Amino acid sequence: MRSDRIVPLIIAVALFMENMDSTVIATSLPAIAADIGTNPLALKLAVTSYLLSLAIFIPASGWTADRFGARTVFRAAIAVFVLGSIGCALSGSLTDFVVARIVQGIGGAMMTPVGRIVLVRTIPKRELVGAMIWVTTPAMIGPVIGPPVGGFITTYATWHWIFLINVPIGLIGILLATKYIEDLRTEHHERFDLVGMLLSGLGIAGVAFGFSVLGLNYLPLWIVVVLVAGGTVFIIAYLMHARRIERPALDLTLLRLPTFRASVVGGFIFRIGIGAMPFLLPLMLQVGFGLTPFHSGLITFASAAGAMGMKMAATSILRRFGFRTILIINAIVSAAFLASCATFTQATPIALMLVLLLVGGFFRSLQFTSINTLAYAEVDTARVGRATALVSVAQQLSLSAGVAIGALAVESVVHWRGDGALQASDFQPAFLAVAVISALSVLAFLHLTPEAGAELSDRAPAPTETSDQRVG
Repeated sequence: MRSDRIVPLIIAVALFMENMDSTVIATSLPAIAADIGTNPLALKLAVTSYLLSLAIFIPASGWTADRFGARTVFRAAIAVFVLGSIGCALSGSLTDFVVARIVQGIGGAMMTPVGRIVLVRTIPKRELVGAMIWVTTPAMIGPVIGPPVGGFITTYATWHWIFLINVPIGLIGILLATKYIEDLRTEHHERFDLVGMLLSGLGIAGVAFGFSVLGLNYLPLWIVVVLVAGGTVFIIAYLMHARRIERPALDLTLLRLPTFRASVVGGFIFRIGIGAMPFLLPLMLQVGFGLTPFHSGLITFASAAGAMGMKMAATSILRRFGFRTILIINAIVSAAFLASCATFTQATPIALMLVLLLVGGFFRSLQFTSINTLAYAEVDTARVGRATALVSVAQQLSLSAGVAIGALAVESVVHWRGDGALQASDFQPAFLAVAVISALSVLAFLHLTPEAGAELSDRAPAPTETSDQRVG
């Protein structure tokens, strides 16, 4: 197999684990909640704690890969992720489960970003869209088989086994990385901004976790207020700190690049809606409609199956229409399909649900591919690590925000009704709310020029080495 394909496929093993894990747990949340003695909405803490762990530790990924070698860090990250998976399987309480998910997040924080660094540094920019497809297409197998596999295991065995499947996958990833991935590292090591990482991490964790537990009665209100207020203070402190040093943990000066800014800001807003969907849909199908986890998984997998179909056409679509046109139109189309979930009732034909989810996944996948690739249009090689860290943090925060907003919308409806029992109709306002938020991402893409990302989609000749070095 060609070298420009084997490396993306190895990286895809890591993405497969993460995607498989997130979709499996989404399908199995009601069963896990019943087993460990909590309610399904409270288990959003397990989802958000994982995403927050990613966001906190991702800033160290680029520096760690440069300092200790990409292959070394990649293998160690997979090992930590597998250990966290084993911890999830052994959990007997909500606290145990959240802690194990945090360990998984630490592994994921290094695993996927370092894989992207390897990809961007070894693949020419003109071939990056194609390489991204090679990475994400195998990784999409996880979401495709995750819901039905998770549902089957939960329905006919126990939920614990959904985490143990990461063990053989992780071992395969470690073996492939050892054989094929170069131990890339820089000759001149930059000093790591430990203070910046601590400030940004505490800020992100405080604000996001505070909003996640709001309304759950999991913590006293005064603690929630302290978390949010303290997190805000730490974020302000980080912003002041970042302006005083040359190499901050999160390099916000990258946002001066128009394509990078559109990718991060627009992608953040768009993913808020999409991040809520894997959390809301299985809960609605199981708790609201009374379906088994297996039947729920068979329905929700349609969205990921549609995403796989788009991967094959993404390159030619972007080459013909360009990033700006696709991102603007597709944001509205994707949001409309997300809103269509609000029309689902127990009387809705399964075939109609499958069609809407399949086509919706098709367009959402195109949006993700476009956003992920556009981020590197103006980033030079020296700043790839810092760009990847900032992009990854923004992605995880947006997904965490999506889960929190979606759950808060459902909780608000339940509280307004007053009886405390979840019903299918409680989910409809939540789907509409997150769909509107996703549609607002258009505002970030309107500022792009028609030529934005032309080199990546191969719509224009590649720039000379001199011009490439001047970027950023």
